[in-house]
Amino acid sequence: MIIKLSGQVIKRRRLDYMLLAALVLLIATGFLVVLSAAGGLSFGREIIHKYISAVPLAAGAFIFGWLFNYQIYNEQWKAVYVFILALLGAVLFAGAIVRNTSGWFRLGSFSVQPAEICRIALVLVAAAFLTRNSRNVRDFKTLVLFGMLIAPAFLLIMLQPDFSSLVITAPALLILLYAAGVNLFYFALLGAFALAAGVFPILWTFTALRPEVMEAGGFMYIIGRTAHSWVYALGFCAAVLAAFAIVWQGLKQFRVYLPAVFVFIMASAVISGFWCGFFVNKHLKNYQRKRIEAFLSPETDPKGAGYNVLQARIAMGAGGVTGKGLFSGTQSKLGFVPEKHTDFILAVLGEELGLLGTLCVLALYMVLLWRTAAVAGMAGDRYGGLVCCGVFGIFFTYMTVNFGMLIGFVPVAGVPLPFISYGGSNLVASMWAFGLVESVYSRRLTMV
Repeated sequence: MIIKLSGQVIKRRRLDYMLLAALVLLIATGFLVVLSAAGGLSFGREIIHKYISAVPLAAGAFIFGWLFNYQIYNEQWKAVYVFILALLGAVLFAGAIVRNTSGWFRLGSFSVQPAEICRIALVLVAAAFLTRNSRNVRDFKTLVLFGMLIAPAFLLIMLQPDFSSLVITAPALLILLYAAGVNLFYFALLGAFALAAGVFPILWTFTALRPEVMEAGGFMYIIGRTAHSWVYALGFCAAVLAAFAIVWQGLKQFRVYLPAVFVFIMASAVISGFWCGFFVNKHLKNYQRKRIEAFLSPETDPKGAGYNVLQARIAMGAGGVTGKGLFSGTQSKLGFVPEKHTDFILAVLGEELGLLGTLCVLALYMVLLWRTAAVAGMAGDRYGGLVCCGVFGIFFTYMTVNFGMLIGFVPVAGVPLPFISYGGSNLVASMWAFGLVESVYSRRLTMV
């Protein structure tokens, strides 16, 4: 179709073929790697059967996302929001327990994880809210209302509990807020809160894992004590307030004047994050604690908490530059690599296709992110642009977490690598997400 816009003749393409090509190549690569990973498992045939069954469903989800006008979600965002809460609530009561969470529906021999679909739907709802509040997006009230909107869904996910879903969803929503133009000061508040909430459980695990750092006294001794003593915890909060006050006074000497209320609010964000981390640390499951320990020091427990990470790294290293060849990985075939068809699929990929194969997969992900960001920039309306930013945030986080796990940049989070790892729910939801991006692309010039 040819249309004329501002004196220029533009060919209106219905699909971003580069994005589509990257998706097809990733799915083809994922199928081969899952096929190889499943070869050494007793339930390998079941995995392959389910994966093949999920591919046409994923293709249908992509076509639906592409052909269905994305603006309808903007108009019916309240219905979508109710659907999210109903689905997440229902799985708590009627869901089956898989991998220590009650976030799955059993449908015959298949399992469906609602959180995968709800993650994309939550982006649609968040984008609709930010679109309607575009004039007030820099107001603190809007940020509070946004938090109140998202909180029920997050609470239901935590009750499953499915912290892995929060690991992916929370950063994506932060990226969405940034793209919407939220006040940078408030964005910094969220960042300070999230950083404190995430860092303190890691520090407390580290002090428990390495008691010698506490015995040496000093700052780490105080940090370690705050996890077990309310007196130390309250004292630390008072010290944070004092430190911010000292910095505030120091900035005045350099003629940098900040309102006292801003400094107090920032200190409060750090303290709130500390108490959130305190709560999380008290309620961490044993396997979640083991993951943090493996991240901090896998060598200290090579047959226990650090086993998964160490074996995955050995497999990656064994592949070298060009790999051992597809279906020829010894570490994965002999069963040394755990969860090789899901969480540690990159270890199988690295051993069999080597560094070059891993870099090619990374390049395909970069193409997906690049095209998604490009579509966001050329979207015909604000809502479409924000939806693309939300999808970008989700898959950027997926990529960062998965590649970061193997190099020790982030703790093992039990997060699949979309299109490469085995997982029907994730594949269907991911294809729907990029179908939405294609829907925005196809309607970028005229709304139909």
